Amino acid sequence: MRVTLAELEAVLAVARHGGFRAGSRALGVSSSALSHAILALEERLAVRLFNRTTRSVALTSAGEELIAQVAPAMGAIEAAIESIGQHASEPTGSLRINTSRGAARLMLEPILLAYHQRYPKVVLDVVTQDALVDITAAGFDAGARLHDAIPPDMVAVPIFSRLRMVVVAAPIYLAGRPLPKAPKDLMGHNCVQMRLSGGRLYRWEFERHGVSMTLDVPGNLILDGTDLILSAAVAGAGIAYVEERSALPHIAEGRLVELLADWTPPFEGLSLYFAGRRHLPPNLRALVDLIREVSAKERA
Repeated sequence: MRVTLAELEAVLAVARHGGFRAGSRALGVSSSALSHAILALEERLAVRLFNRTTRSVALTSAGEELIAQVAPAMGAIEAAIESIGQHASEPTGSLRINTSRGAARLMLEPILLAYHQRYPKVVLDVVTQDALVDITAAGFDAGARLHDAIPPDMVAVPIFSRLRMVVVAAPIYLAGRPLPKAPKDLMGHNCVQMRLSGGRLYRWEFERHGVSMTLDVPGNLILDGTDLILSAAVAGAGIAYVEERSALPHIAEGRLVELLADWTPPFEGLSLYFAGRRHLPPNLRALVDLIREVSAKERA
């Protein structure tokens, strides 16, 4: 009985990612198409490969046996294809990325500038918009957003697996003032506020021991960018709430002090995303490879 590589790839994707939805995102196809393909394969084989419930998908003993024998061969095939891909032409043309201003700032040095230096024949066009857009309809090759905001039909590649917000203030501001010991204590301070793209003010978010809260903090200075907020905080304008990576150099040099650290746990981070394609253009493939390289170094 003839079984195609695409069908085996489908079975492996569901097994590796623990379900049809996650497997479909990895393959760049719809979850219904993936489910139908595996059902058709099971009917031809007259063997059930997965046990399905409304909450979970798990391999049967037959499915486990198939995966055990097929996975090494598929790995060898993928390695051979990857090796051949190394001989493809050097990335050229343009690569259009849509992201938010905050995400662009986080990606600038480790990802965007590194890509720019490594692939000088590619025009890297980065457009920042805080509002989420349909990247395909708008003509972008990829986007970068917090993972929770990425549409489910897109392929996502983690850039920073975890991010964290921090509350910071300059020693000159804190001098002579009581340090906040809980989020509610911020109501007695001057806070540098952020205006979001839609016009509303950002509500500061906190969590500890499973208890979450949001605060409309007081403050007589409102800015619309992290860089401006950091500069204002360093100058002593008040307490700020910013992404940790942007504040770390100032904290390390003593220009800022972190506050309420136990109230700001990490959250799921930033990912690159794009429409599912079996063969990525060389310039986008190069960006994905660079992101994985940087992520591996960060984990190490």
